[in-house]
Amino acid sequence: MFFMNRKKAEMVSPDEAMPGRDVAIPSASTHFVFSRPLTSDVPEGFEVAMFGMGCFWGVERMFWKLEGVHLTMVGYAGGFTPNATYQEVCSGQTGHNEVVRIVYDPNVISFEELIKIFWEGHDPTQGMRQGNDAGTQYRSGVYVFSDAQKSIAEATKTAFGERLGGAGFGDITTEIVPAPPFYFAEDYHQQYLAKNPNGYCGIGGTGVTCPIGMRANA
Repeated sequence: MFFMNRKKAEMVSPDEAMPGRDVAIPSASTHFVFSRPLTSDVPEGFEVAMFGMGCFWGVERMFWKLEGVHLTMVGYAGGFTPNATYQEVCSGQTGHNEVVRIVYDPNVISFEELIKIFWEGHDPTQGMRQGNDAGTQYRSGVYVFSDAQKSIAEATKTAFGERLGGAGFGDITTEIVPAPPFYFAEDYHQQYLAKNPNGYCGIGGTGVTCPIGMRANA
């Protein structure tokens, strides 16, 4: 990925963030894997989840493979700059995180199943980085769309944190906050690893399993 200013590990303040723009940046119109319109619209009966786990190229691939996932899309969220570009996000001056937004059928796959993949698919103890990717855009985050999602996120964070601690890892640094505005990333980022199967993916888990269905649901 693009590593400009990747050592920027402190959140920019709202007053110092880039101003951004009123018009959305161009992005893809069709999902490369599903051949469906790539839109933020949510069909009736479907739900949305949004995660930050580091480089969004590898993260998106984790989720589009799952039965019950209707759409995936990558973009920027959690910062202060409307309609930021990738280069602006990489500068560390927007506050945004690289995120994957998932539209899914809850009758086929649950939020619990999605968040299990979230916890196990990266290292949520690393603060403002993920592996060799450093900066605020690579922080761990769960952006919740309901009180139910928040409760599940907090419960699984506690349960998984105990498992991680027992395996010698530090405290979880994941932010769990109400879902902020989502801004689509540029066309070439969407489903990047489907278009470029040998492309970079810096995502790796801890090897610790998340105890969904045990104390996480207590």
